[in-house]
Amino acid sequence: MIRREAGRIVLSGPVTLANVAAVLEEGRRHLADGASTVDLGEVTELDSSALALLLAWLREAKAGGRTIAFANLPESLRTIARLYGVEDILPAIH
Repeated sequence: MIRREAGRIVLSGPVTLANVAAVLEEGRRHLADGASTVDLGEVTELDSSALALLLAWLREAKAGGRTIAFANLPESLRTIARLYGVEDILPAIH
């Protein structure tokens, strides 16, 4: 689900309502431990809860004075973010 590669965490498999709470908590630990990039290139399935997950991590990082960026955002996630009007606040690495 999440693996650590130096300062990056890589999400893999589905990120949906069924597992997002566990992904949120696991990611929080890695981000608090210094990870600053979240790579979504291996996500196989997602829904709007994945967007809520990224926004929660972003909010927590900012509250803690840290920055995070998102790499390899799936197009379906970008579409959801556009629909909700939040695409421009996601710090994406292209």
